[in-house]
Amino acid sequence: MRKQVLVTGFDPFGGEPVNPALEAVKMLQAKTFDQATVVTREIPTVFHKSIEVLSQAIEEVMPDIVICVGQAGGRSDVTIERIAINVDDAPISDNEGNLPMDEPIIPDGPAAYWSSLPIKATVQRMREAGIPVSVSQTAGTFVCNHLFYGLAHLIATKFPELRGGFIHIPYLPEQAVRHPGQPSMSVESVVRALEIAIQTAVEVDIDSVVLDGKVS
Repeated sequence: MRKQVLVTGFDPFGGEPVNPALEAVKMLQAKTFDQATVVTREIPTVFHKSIEVLSQAIEEVMPDIVICVGQAGGRSDVTIERIAINVDDAPISDNEGNLPMDEPIIPDGPAAYWSSLPIKATVQRMREAGIPVSVSQTAGTFVCNHLFYGLAHLIATKFPELRGGFIHIPYLPEQAVRHPGQPSMSVESVVRALEIAIQTAVEVDIDSVVLDGKVS
């Protein structure tokens, strides 16, 4: 049975003219998968509004799996996020000027949620395909973590059959040109990584138990 997969990408933020997450996600809409139908959505880089837009998309699409994708400038590889924490502590303003500091995303919500995607199996398959990738232990405290936590809270409270998680990707080469010394990855490699993430999420119910993940 084909599964419905919702994949989201943020709009540009922080003065960047593009967001690699959105560029890659746009390209996924035209892809075909043997075991999955992929639907994509753009998410505003705005605290709380991002969760509202995601919730609406889930209501419309009724997916089996949700994969949210965001830019992590400075990271050198694709990073599959393990955990979302219940705090907003913005290093910069979001796209509507919000700058929350030390605020809970969901008051009285749990301190953290785990990803429900097969993160280590995904890392293994991406490496086999020659894509630099690792498990990440922090999604930060900006809108990416905010959306990841919001997704996990929606799963815990409203959509218990849904599985979901978050993937961070590096700058595109055209962005790295404006940030000398920063690593980058081609959009084609990012798209391939996301294809593998989708296929793995569809095929793998129980994650691999292998040593992985960065120390910091």
